[in-house]
Amino acid sequence: MRIGLAAPLLMMIGCQSIGPNRSGDPFWEALQPHCGQAFAGRVVEGTEASDAAMREQALVMHVRECSSGELRIPFYVGDNRSRTWVITRTRDGVRLKHDHRHEDGTPDQVTQYGGETRSGGNNLSLEFFADERTAQLIPAAQSNIWTMAIEPAKTFTYALRRDNSGRRFRVEFDLTTPVSAPPSPW
Repeated sequence: MRIGLAAPLLMMIGCQSIGPNRSGDPFWEALQPHCGQAFAGRVVEGTEASDAAMREQALVMHVRECSSGELRIPFYVGDNRSRTWVITRTRDGVRLKHDHRHEDGTPDQVTQYGGETRSGGNNLSLEFFADERTAQLIPAAQSNIWTMAIEPAKTFTYALRRDNSGRRFRVEFDLTTPVSAPPSPW
């Protein structure tokens, strides 16, 4: 009787394990060689005054934590260490959340917004469509689509488009030349 119960349990566990063709595989695999490294970036597209101010700051992404199911990439703007991109595999695709913190480490009032891929995310460019939490937290962001793309060993791109207002923002990071790792994010 124990064997009869164990087989279905082992099958369930096996179905949940990491296997071939898991959502986000090409993206994860292309980013893995950069784990632990930091890279300088620059604003290449922006439509708001805040984007112009960001152009004047040093921009650095740090591929700080990598696992098979989650990537944590702090995004530093000058001395501001409040932003971390959290990319997580889900049952149906990949999720992006923006974790914003105050200098003392407490969550900002506007944090954990983002969205999920709709196509499973099995390529080097992932599009994340704003989720319901984002629409409630930031009503203007309900049509947001964030894109993260990697050209292996060349560039990493983070972009935002907001179709209902024409908002555009894009930062490209040079993966060919690592920079010194910044201090821990807030």
